[in-house]
Amino acid sequence: MQSVIVYGRMLTRALLSPATTQDLRTKRKRDLCLVSTAQGFSKDFNNSIHKKGLFGDDAYFIARYKNVDVLGVADGVGGWRDYGVDPSLFSSSLMKTCERLVLAGRFKPTLPIGLIAASYYELLESKGPIVGSSTACVLILDRPSRTLYSANLGDSGFMVVRKGEIVHRSEEQQHYFNTPFQLSLASPREDGLVLSDSPEAAGFMSFLVEEGDLIVTATDGLFDNLSDSMVLKELSKLRDHKYENIERTAQNLAEQAQELAFDPEYMSPFATEAQQAGIDVKGGKPDDITVLLSVVALYAD
Repeated sequence: MQSVIVYGRMLTRALLSPATTQDLRTKRKRDLCLVSTAQGFSKDFNNSIHKKGLFGDDAYFIARYKNVDVLGVADGVGGWRDYGVDPSLFSSSLMKTCERLVLAGRFKPTLPIGLIAASYYELLESKGPIVGSSTACVLILDRPSRTLYSANLGDSGFMVVRKGEIVHRSEEQQHYFNTPFQLSLASPREDGLVLSDSPEAAGFMSFLVEEGDLIVTATDGLFDNLSDSMVLKELSKLRDHKYENIERTAQNLAEQAQELAFDPEYMSPFATEAQQAGIDVKGGKPDDITVLLSVVALYAD
């Protein structure tokens, strides 16, 4: 464990120097920014109280530092309940740490993997260690360069839609069916019994965005229950970029996913993938659902 911590410290120093003035040079009138909202549901209907940054075991954050927009989602692994552990503690701690590092400027806009890694190793070193596992997906928009940088570990993810077509999307990472890559912290009792992937295993992408692009960042509760065509159909109804309409569209996506998740006759993307893996199932997949919907817009002071 000590060697992991030492490596984590070295990696964090290498990847996370504070964002410099040169990195964050602004050209305000031409910058693009993200206008984002978060909507979702817990799969537990008895858990109707929404805590900030949480939908069930899913966690998220939306933050801004100078001329950089950052957001992320993490899906807590529910199997930890078998060990008497609240799965939301790890996912929420990971996202809160990411948010705190962003607000302090302790990240490099071009290295979202570095932000995930620094947050994970900070939890690893904490005096009262958090136990649990989660996926992680982080997006960073550098406004002046109009470049989006992404890191995705596991089966949460994102898609970028431009003029009604998906032009970029993250790649799902799984060890095998329904077992995604995940960050884990285990007590000595569970050490070696749970999957644990390195944050550096996250898939990385960078690409230019354009004004009017729509970005859906979500946990698998959305993607396992709504096909691409269903997501695109709902996005096509967004006629302008007023915040209340962005919010309503994100809410509609989450509501559709929640309704279909509990439909036993629905042939969901999850059921289709299960059958391809030789598992005879049908219906939606009950799960926590988190949807972050972002519109790429011209920045205005």
